Amino acid sequence: MQTEHLDHALKEEFAGHGDTIHKLKVANPHFKTLMEQNHALWTQIQNIQNGVTPAEDAVLHGLEKQRLKLLDEIAALVRATEG
Repeated sequence: MQTEHLDHALKEEFAGHGDTIHKLKVANPHFKTLMEQNHALWTQIQNIQNGVTPAEDAVLHGLEKQRLKLLDEIAALVRATEG
């Protein structure tokens, strides 16, 4: 299983799908954009949770909801590719 190209934000959510994710990142510009957006949201969430970036709970919950939507879309593309 290749996981070295999965960032920390996706290792748990998509364990076992590293090859498919890598192929999609290389071949599908939309998927690559989703991955970049997911990483940016994950970083923001981590910074808020770790006290690096101050934010109200509503802001954190909004970011978490955005990320869940992205993860759903990423998962759908992975499932469609693995078929």
